Amino acid sequence: MGASLSPRSAQVIDLETVRQRQQAQKCLIRLAPELDGLEMVYQLAASPDTYYGLPILAWGLQENGNVIGLVPWMEKLAACHELDSHENGQFIGYRDPETEEIFALPPDHKYDELMASASYFEYEASGDITLIQQLPDTLGTHALCMNHPDAPWNMKQVYGWRLYSDGSVEAVLADEQQATMSPILLGDKCLYDAHSRHRTVYFFQRHIASRIMDEDPATLEALAMMVVPNKEG
Repeated sequence: MGASLSPRSAQVIDLETVRQRQQAQKCLIRLAPELDGLEMVYQLAASPDTYYGLPILAWGLQENGNVIGLVPWMEKLAACHELDSHENGQFIGYRDPETEEIFALPPDHKYDELMASASYFEYEASGDITLIQQLPDTLGTHALCMNHPDAPWNMKQVYGWRLYSDGSVEAVLADEQQATMSPILLGDKCLYDAHSRHRTVYFFQRHIASRIMDEDPATLEALAMMVVPNKEG
């Protein structure tokens, strides 16, 4: 005897729509600076017995309610827990340098801070992409900017980070020739979004940027190996 047919019609699942919906749930809606020195701990395949610490720039609240650590990493402000490259870095956890404790999840007080902040500054969604929030860069981050693979690169200080209503985050750089006051602060008219003027941007910690600007041979060799694949692409 054959199986009975369901009266309900079959539903077609649009996988692209599902993917976009899931991605939207990961969009950042609020940022909070890290001011207590907490770090991201990561590991490299070349040094399997060594852990490395990188200061966290900020914590981000996603649309789905998750809180994530954020660090300037390669070409973007990256979510710590998503770093999963044996060559460039694999996320291990978060660390409090004062207690040397390593923990897997962001601290509860950052969750409370971000939830309260998001509730207070709740904005109405619109069709236009608008600026939601600006944070100063507290790590001395620098950006290596290139407009063409064969053109000279330029190292510039990152003054801050801008969160937009579509969840994107842009590094803020300065056009020093248009600066009218010193020091340069967020809100000054000489500031601009990095990708509005530069095709490719790589982020570096302050001490690495200093070695690049001082033309340290070993650092420049490592830099060339990192940039060449982008040139060939």
